Amino acid sequence: MSLNSKAVGSMQLGDHLCLFFDNDEERRSIMAAYVRDGVRAGQKIIYISDAVTATEVLDWLLGAERDAPVAGPDGPGGPGDAADPVDLAAAMEEGHFVVRTAEETFLASGRFDPQGSLDLMATEIDLALVQGYSGVRIAGEARFSLRRWPGTEQHGDFERMLDEMFMTNDLKAMAICQFDRRWFDAERLAELEACHMGHVGADAYYDDGSLRITPIFSPPGVALAGVIDESTRPAAEKVLESVATRTNLLCLDVGGVTDCDADGLRLLTRADGPERGPNRGLLLRGVAPRLGERIESAGLARASGLAIDPAPR
Repeated sequence: MSLNSKAVGSMQLGDHLCLFFDNDEERRSIMAAYVRDGVRAGQKIIYISDAVTATEVLDWLLGAERDAPVAGPDGPGGPGDAADPVDLAAAMEEGHFVVRTAEETFLASGRFDPQGSLDLMATEIDLALVQGYSGVRIAGEARFSLRRWPGTEQHGDFERMLDEMFMTNDLKAMAICQFDRRWFDAERLAELEACHMGHVGADAYYDDGSLRITPIFSPPGVALAGVIDESTRPAAEKVLESVATRTNLLCLDVGGVTDCDADGLRLLTRADGPERGPNRGLLLRGVAPRLGERIESAGLARASGLAIDPAPR
């Protein structure tokens, strides 16, 4: 991730980050982790949807929980998740996890009022703290701002004011604002980006300091960075086996791989082998010249269904 980005699991109270996405699975993965982590931390979650109901949001997030890949011992799916499961449905019933539509939240007075919306958020935060929560997690879908409701032309002002509120106050809250690149043009996104402290991204599936495996969503797969050797290979194999079963074409971005032993090469080139079924493919993306030469000399470049995309020179 870039310097102005944070993994969702690393967010702290006081963060006001944006999520720019063009893939629904990416958004769902990040938001499910955000909500789940908030419940575990004893924080109240306020999710502001564009228009869908609380039940629909819950079903959508539960789908991410069901589809999450198994990871290594230091990533999602490891002992920490198993030992501390989260019942999102129960959290919603208890008021720990609240979903409201943008219309309910921002248009109670008949028009969108930036200052009134900020005051409402401040009141919600104060109330949650009085109720005993350790903080508040706010998540907002921003597509409502394109609906031409009265006052929504001031949405940019609202984002700037919200960022200033987070920057100048010691808030026991954090926020993610969600922007779909398929609806917002590049110029508008650049303006909105400037109204946030940075971007939020997905958590790593595995990271032990030597090897980091993170999800990519378009095309679906993972990015690997670091060393693949005897110590890290079992975790990599576990992640790849889980991810490979979920897509017909698996992309492994290996541009960050600095070293890889012979067994690691075989793992990378067979990550979506024929035993996983017919009509499946594997793309190795960002293959450095040295890594490509080793794959070729080992006779692995001609594996069935394998395509190799060299790194730019």
